[in-house]
Amino acid sequence: MKKYNVAVVGATGMVGRTFLKVLEELNLPVENYYLMASKRSAGSKINFMGKEYVIEELTENSFDKDIDIALFSAGGSTSEKFAPIAASKGVVVIDNSSAWRMDPTVPLVVPEVNPEDIKWNKGIIANPNCSTIQAMVALKPLHDKYKIKRVVYSTYQAVSGAGVAGWEDLENGLKGEAPKKFPHPIAGNCLPHIDVFLPNGYTKEEMKMVNETRKILGDDSIRITATTVRVPVFNSHSESINLEFEKQFDLDELKDVLKNAPGVIVEDDPENNVYPLALNATGKNETFVGRIRRDESVESGVNLWVVADNIRKGAAANAVQIAQELIRQWEEN
Repeated sequence: MKKYNVAVVGATGMVGRTFLKVLEELNLPVENYYLMASKRSAGSKINFMGKEYVIEELTENSFDKDIDIALFSAGGSTSEKFAPIAASKGVVVIDNSSAWRMDPTVPLVVPEVNPEDIKWNKGIIANPNCSTIQAMVALKPLHDKYKIKRVVYSTYQAVSGAGVAGWEDLENGLKGEAPKKFPHPIAGNCLPHIDVFLPNGYTKEEMKMVNETRKILGDDSIRITATTVRVPVFNSHSESINLEFEKQFDLDELKDVLKNAPGVIVEDDPENNVYPLALNATGKNETFVGRIRRDESVESGVNLWVVADNIRKGAAANAVQIAQELIRQWEEN
């Protein structure tokens, strides 16, 4: 098998460091790694794969060398500027920001859900929003089997989704300090406010879930609504998802569909208090599904509780899995 050259852009950030952990675990066929970040972090050192790497400053010339894949987690404005530069040099960028997600020329990929979309990339592949990714892993097999008509999302999102500053707001808030990242204290609180509010009264995060779900499932007819909430949990997002199907379903069969779905672990034994928990999902790349029960208020509906590590499956692991699938497709050709 050929060996590839991979750049990690934003290597010193929370997601960037998790990129490195997941790359070590999945052990892709890589010859050279190039770790890049802003001027502020350039020159610092990171131990990775048993070797010490010096962080390079990201510049317009960073992709003049032989690089096959670049994993980006450096913010939307950085991606808007540098992803097209990298793509113009023959690099395939896997971007973790929101910059390219709704661009119709850019595939939006969850490898367990729509790996075939990788094939039509023009040099940029978008990593979906963290809360969308874990939902898609659970919803795709159910959509294939029963055709989803309507989705109601209610999310309980960890502070790590807001980066180091969000994490510190919870840590410091527990000591009684005032928030710096969030508009209100997060310690002992739930904030129904993730990202900015839009003219329709929804937040940007809520509309991301609506629009990305339709794009990934390839179905604009699905009716979707969302309420996204920041909760005082350090890591791993939890979601209550209510689905209404076009087809009737048998509950045991539906559970089997989920048990056999790639990337899903079913934890559903309420009699023994077994259901997905944020603490248990942290550090894992799978999506956990439980509290699976019929919605008795509609003809063909079900409720799910879906939990995943938002920094891993919701960001870094999904991006590295895209790279893994991209390499597999290249090897096939």
